[in-house]
Amino acid sequence: MKAHHIMTRKVIKVAPGDSITDAARLMLDNHLSGLPVVDLKGALVGIVTERDLLRRREIGTQRNRPRWLDFILGPGRQAADYVQTAGRRVDEIMTRDVQTVTEDTPLSDVVAIMERYRIKRVPVMNSNNKLTGIISRQNFVRAVAGLARDVPDPTADDTHIHTRILKEIGRHDWGPSGLEVFVRNGVVDICGVITDERTRQAIIVAAENVAGVKQVHDHLCWVDPLSGAYFEPKEERTKAS
Repeated sequence: MKAHHIMTRKVIKVAPGDSITDAARLMLDNHLSGLPVVDLKGALVGIVTERDLLRRREIGTQRNRPRWLDFILGPGRQAADYVQTAGRRVDEIMTRDVQTVTEDTPLSDVVAIMERYRIKRVPVMNSNNKLTGIISRQNFVRAVAGLARDVPDPTADDTHIHTRILKEIGRHDWGPSGLEVFVRNGVVDICGVITDERTRQAIIVAAENVAGVKQVHDHLCWVDPLSGAYFEPKEERTKAS
């Protein structure tokens, strides 16, 4: 999937000369944590976010550094901090270095940008470098919620389920050899030996994601590769108790 598949197309934005009070009200009224800043020509010039409103003189949250640190940082940094805490217009406090993506940017690249720069939203630009949408973390939540994983698959009989589970597990380096998979009416029983407890959940998830699987029973035994200690599957221990 690409950016245009999940982006919000109706973008609420502000102008550089708008007051920060108006920007804050827009964010509150529309349940947004950030707004793109667009000039009269339609060019994206910045973004104003909750972070830009944290250090404000009106509410007593301006930054107070030790005098020795202010001396090291210099008057330029002090001046910039003053503008950030006392500025009244959007263009005085907004973030100017904005990370953007295009409509055809793969979602994996969008996520990589958001993680690398620790940001919650990314403006989406078209081929003419005009703002056409925005992607926030909420868009990804909606995309996941809208997935139709349980669409009926006419080929998902027990034999196909068995083959697909082994194929999915086998294509990963964490997949152990010698697993036995039994399928009856979509109910899966998995038996075998693992040497890392984290592998157990990966195997179960791999089985659960195969179309037609209704339930997965874990009969995997864990063997500690250092001590050789053997632990029965959790389901077996539960039955025994």
